[in-house]
Amino acid sequence: MKKLKSYYLLIIVIVILVSLPSCSKSSTDSSSLYTPTSADVTSNATLPELQQGRTLYINNCGKCHGLYSPDSYSSTEWKSIMNNMAPNTGMSASEILLVTKYVTRGN
Repeated sequence: MKKLKSYYLLIIVIVILVSLPSCSKSSTDSSSLYTPTSADVTSNATLPELQQGRTLYINNCGKCHGLYSPDSYSSTEWKSIMNNMAPNTGMSASEILLVTKYVTRGN
């Protein structure tokens, strides 16, 4: 019985150690990310939407990992990434849409 308790304790410790670094990024370098201007406005995205999307991207996506430049992926790739990652953020559907508009540059 004591051996079984030790085994469970070991499993718990391993799970804790593995999960700790998953969302421990303490700083995010957002200086290389584009800051939307009126030139970035599209028929699908207003300037305030792009600006809000940038802020949400930095504050939510940057909690767990480094931030990628919107130019790192195509609009199609970003939409797929957002579909996969957004459920991990706790953002609302409208916030996810704003981030998607930002990373796809309004496309």
